[in-house]
Order: sequence, then C-alpha cells, then structure tokens
Amino acid sequence: MANIKSAIKRVQTSEKRRAQNASFKSDLRTAVKTFNTKADNKDVEGAKQAFLVATKKLDKAANRGLLHKNAANRQKSALQKRLNEVSA
Repeated sequence: MANIKSAIKRVQTSEKRRAQNASFKSDLRTAVKTFNTKADNKDVEGAKQAFLVATKKLDKAANRGLLHKNAANRQKSALQKRLNEVSA
C-alpha cells in the first residue's frame, strides 16, 4: 500500500474513476442490448428511441475516452444498419 500522501490520494481517485467508468460502460452495454431486443421484436418505434439513446451513450463514451472514436463509430454504424433493416 502507498505511504506517501499524494500516492494515497492517487489510489483513491483511480478507484473512484474505475468505478464510474465501469458503471458507465455497463449502462452503455444495457442500452445497446435494449436496442437489439427491440430490433429482434420488430418494434420499429421502440427501436428508433433505443437507437437514439444508444448512439448518445456511445458518443459520450468516445468523448470520455472509454471507447476509441473509431470503435464507437463502428458500433453506431452497425446499429444504424440494423435499424434500417427493421424499418424496411
């Protein structure tokens, strides 16, 4: 364990950020799964709403650095493709 005051503080802040990031990533995954469920059930209106929520969370994750920008864009593209299939 750290003995220096600044190192102790760093451990505490790192743990706090890790917990926040884990929570946000979990929420992100839930939003994507919700969209996929609605798309599987052919619920077009529900899928559109879930798509908006999921893309917003993906953008936020990319801005925070939890996901790489290209990874977030790739996931958004896949969701958009799926939405287009359901809507057609």
